[in-house]
Amino acid sequence: MYRAATASALPLLRGKGLGNSSDCSGRGSAAKIAPVSISVSKGAWMGLSPHRSVAARLVVALLVSALFVAVVAAPAAVRGDEPPRLEILLVDEAEWEGAVPRDVHAVLASSGREFLRHVPDALPPPLEVSARGGPILLFDRSPAGNLQVRLDTGGRRWSQYSFQFAHEVCHAACRARPGRNPAGHLWFEEALCETASLFVLRRMADAWEREPPYPNWTGYAPRLREYAERRLEESPRPPGMTLAAWYERHRDELEANPTDRANALAVAAGLLPLFEDRPDRWAAIRWLNAAPAAGPRSFPDHLDAWRHAAPDRHAASVETIAAAFGEPLPLAEPARSLEPAAP
Repeated sequence: MYRAATASALPLLRGKGLGNSSDCSGRGSAAKIAPVSISVSKGAWMGLSPHRSVAARLVVALLVSALFVAVVAAPAAVRGDEPPRLEILLVDEAEWEGAVPRDVHAVLASSGREFLRHVPDALPPPLEVSARGGPILLFDRSPAGNLQVRLDTGGRRWSQYSFQFAHEVCHAACRARPGRNPAGHLWFEEALCETASLFVLRRMADAWEREPPYPNWTGYAPRLREYAERRLEESPRPPGMTLAAWYERHRDELEANPTDRANALAVAAGLLPLFEDRPDRWAAIRWLNAAPAAGPRSFPDHLDAWRHAAPDRHAASVETIAAAFGEPLPLAEPARSLEPAAP
């Protein structure tokens, strides 16, 4: 969800330290560092005085320990083998219910990464993230000029962190702005971002099975997947009913209550297979708000404007989404795409 709001300046806190965090059982530390034992033969130190030998051994031990911490204990997300990372600034440590800032940062970074890897060149400005007051992406920039995300979570509820954060990052990628959604179609962006949350949780579950932020978090991967599955089970769209049929029945309700979470979930459950089948379809959302309407327009016209605003390579993605709603778009001549406005 997003809305226009004014936020007062808040102190910023960058996550530091490993601290205590839960593994899959909710117990244990974020990074358990085993003692390092080094065995060195006499020949290795030939020619060194006893004092120098001891000093050399100490230096080697310190170097090996530092290497161990850097490679094993550090979050996988900072190992240099990932695409450009979203800059996340945590606000007000006291509001996170005892969660260690570095752990929160690792979870949010993983969530953002699993989404933004499919939206090339859509890396938003730094995000100042608060634990309370949302979930919402504020229109107003912070005094530092950053985007502001407010969640509604805390503690070690990593699935909830990931779900809420992915939704707001999706809004940022859509270039959400007050007044840029034609009247009556805000529900569509909300549904897309709900889809992003489900998509990200399932992708994170796969990623954490292979390489979680910390080695002892592998067991948490099933929790992420279960959270997404529970959400999907809550969809009000009856099993067997197509998204097009559900939309036809509920279109007036969608337009009247664009931020209704149950309706967004019903639509998201229908859109999710399209994006899991072709994750590159996410790249089109950069142009969702690139051609705002001067006034109200129909949903098919809204989708058609999106198709024309996006580069031609994304036309098929928009047409596939439109067809899922039973709103096939007319054939159109290729149009010059509009560069999406800066967030």
